[in-house]
Order: sequence, then C-alpha cells, then structure tokens
Amino acid sequence: MLEQLEKYTHRGHFVFRRTDSLKDVCNAPDNKSGVYVVWTTFREQRVIVYIGRSGRMENGVIVHRKAGLGGMKDRLVNGHQFGKVPRKHSWPEVMEYFGLNELEVYWYDTENDDPVQVEHEILAAVKEEYGQLPPWNAIP
Repeated sequence: MLEQLEKYTHRGHFVFRRTDSLKDVCNAPDNKSGVYVVWTTFREQRVIVYIGRSGRMENGVIVHRKAGLGGMKDRLVNGHQFGKVPRKHSWPEVMEYFGLNELEVYWYDTENDDPVQVEHEILAAVKEEYGQLPPWNAIP
C-alpha cells in the first residue's frame, strides 16, 4: 500500500508527543514538497490516522511553500486541521481527547513527482485496502 513511497530517497520521520513543540520536533524540510503519513497506536493497534501533502505541480515545476519556515515543515506545523487551527495546536488537543500518547510522522520528498497526485494515489490505496480513508482525512 505504501510501497510506492520507498522510491523516494530523501525521507525521514519524527515522533510527536502531546507535550512536545511540533516546530521543535518536526525534522521535515522547509524547502521541499512531498507527502507525509501520520501513524499512531490506538487500542494496541498501529494505524494510519492521516495522509497529507505540501506543494503542488504548476507548469511542470514543483511549487514549494514559502522559504524560511516553509515547505513540508511549515505545512506540518502551521497547516490547518480540524477547523482553522494550526496543527501545532490542534494535534495536542485531538490527541488528548482520544487518549493518544504520540504520533509517528513519516515524510517523503516526492522530488519531481506532483505531491497532489502522490497523495491521491496513496489515499486511494489505503481506501481500497481498508474500505475507508484514514480517520483524520475523513473529517471535513
């Protein structure tokens, strides 16, 4: 299901706990675009809770978010999720609500591949395998 991500050599991961600063623990690049897969352990089972992306293809060129705190790092830290709240605030709240201790975030620089397309393909594969989207992707 996630095997297609293994072709990307510039990748990494980090662990985020409710008491951490997401900005401090996030090691995703601030000058690259790609996709990220968020895992957690819920009821003693490791599950994907979210798949996201940063960047897009425009006129054959990958467009990254702004320089500085940009790219995937900015999207992970300051991107809105669960309403108009940046993840650095919403993730700890949602984790506390569901009793989650930590999130494992795996990120992949999709190089010359359109992050929008890669995200779409991965979400489709997850939905085919599990019959539904990851829970945090299914929230409008």
